Amino acid sequence: MSDAPVHIAIRHLTKRFGAVTAVRDVSLQIARGSFTTLLGPSGCGKTTILRTLAGFYEADAGDIFFDERRMNDVPSHHRHAAMVFQDYALFPHMTVFENVAYGLKVGGVRGDALRQRVGRVLADLGLAGLGDRMPGMISGGQQQRVALARALVMEPEILLLDEPLSNLDAKLRVTVRAELRQIQRRVGITTVYVTHDQEEALAISDRIAVMHQGEVVQYGTPWEIYYTPQRVFVADFVGTANLLRGRIHEVEAQRFTLELAGRKIRVESPGKGLRPGEEAVLNIRPEAIEIGSIPPADPGPNVLEGVIRTHTFVGQWVRYWVDVSLGPEAAPHEFVVDVPDPRERGILEGRVFLRLDPRKIHHLQGA
Repeated sequence: MSDAPVHIAIRHLTKRFGAVTAVRDVSLQIARGSFTTLLGPSGCGKTTILRTLAGFYEADAGDIFFDERRMNDVPSHHRHAAMVFQDYALFPHMTVFENVAYGLKVGGVRGDALRQRVGRVLADLGLAGLGDRMPGMISGGQQQRVALARALVMEPEILLLDEPLSNLDAKLRVTVRAELRQIQRRVGITTVYVTHDQEEALAISDRIAVMHQGEVVQYGTPWEIYYTPQRVFVADFVGTANLLRGRIHEVEAQRFTLELAGRKIRVESPGKGLRPGEEAVLNIRPEAIEIGSIPPADPGPNVLEGVIRTHTFVGQWVRYWVDVSLGPEAAPHEFVVDVPDPRERGILEGRVFLRLDPRKIHHLQGA
């Protein structure tokens, strides 16, 4: 999608509700045909942005452009954008066919043209044969697809999705989100998706805008958001973070060391812009830490000794919480470590040794 033209441009958008600023000076560029997710905790402003794009809210400051056309004063029904709500908003007294056809009928489409368009979108979404059923007679996943069909049958240029999977059980959510992504790719429609579910955002997005307190704190690909977060908030909110706070000890061209409680942690990363003595924060993902009960022959600076406090077995992996003493006067530091496919060595207990791969430690640029 990097070569695709910009379809949606949000420029310095601000939206207030009384004394509360829900969205503060947000700017984003969304490529045509891409799947972009607004991700963040409740109250961060993500749904406010979506509703402003749809034309349900009026911006207090800033501009919204679709294909370089300023949309601020364009009513919602002329924006060629369709929105799917969290509760689907299906009419319970109408059949699946009637629900999907409703917008077309309001727009004056009748007869064979209506039946063909509804039939085509029902078939595309795997709903063929369900047109005569009532919403209460189909599953939650099928209801979600009916809501999506009702939006797509209008042939919008932009699809806006407000946490559409939140009412589904965990296993069904995984299935339906994969279906949703396949449909979006097949149709090629520019999609903006709102969720607070980090795993969901990583799984289906081309790009993710992580939001916090009304601002976009990082905008990038799922890979960038997970492996190279720019702030502590992003590292901690998206996935699980092992955060180490200390001071820069030595800086070289392709590596640097962090000192904390008398221990030195080596990081294989360019130290450009870092200075000895300044404070820094490192992030290590749980799956990037090696754990074992046998002390290594050559421990090196990045091997830490600790004690397993507890663990959780979830089938395909085990998560350990390990207390590590970093110095005689420092309180134990908790590390979270994930071990995939634990069948060979079973569950570890007691004293263990952690090895921090210096190539998999990320230096966070901002707080």
